[in-house]
Amino acid sequence: MVSKLVYNFTPFNSLIGGCIIGASIVIYFYTTGRLAGISGILANSVINKVNRSSNFFFLLGLVIGPLIYLFFTKSLGVIKITDSLMLIILGGFLVGLGTRMSGGCTSGHGICGISRISFRSFIATITFILAGIITVFILQQFGVHL
Repeated sequence: MVSKLVYNFTPFNSLIGGCIIGASIVIYFYTTGRLAGISGILANSVINKVNRSSNFFFLLGLVIGPLIYLFFTKSLGVIKITDSLMLIILGGFLVGLGTRMSGGCTSGHGICGISRISFRSFIATITFILAGIITVFILQQFGVHL
């Protein structure tokens, strides 16, 4: 069976999004003196109970950002990942475990670490990408099309 491939190539939107992310990282660094990695900020806020207003506002922005987008576009779009609750729980556990093992998440390593030319971040980001490629390949071999 030949599957229909849908390409969602949006270079202009991607460029604008990348610029916004880059500007946000620079502003966060210059206003707090810390790197913006979501797993580290969340761990500091929830696990280590570090009470920093910048952590709160960063996490609040993750919630408010999509709401602002919804206000202007009137749609969040349809994103369907899976119907399997167990697969979502397993995926969340593996992501959490991976971020702790690698000392950060994709935002910390992929954006902040690579921009600082961190060898550890290069290795972590390559590992994230390869794991994603391998996962998609395996799932497609079992007939799960993403």
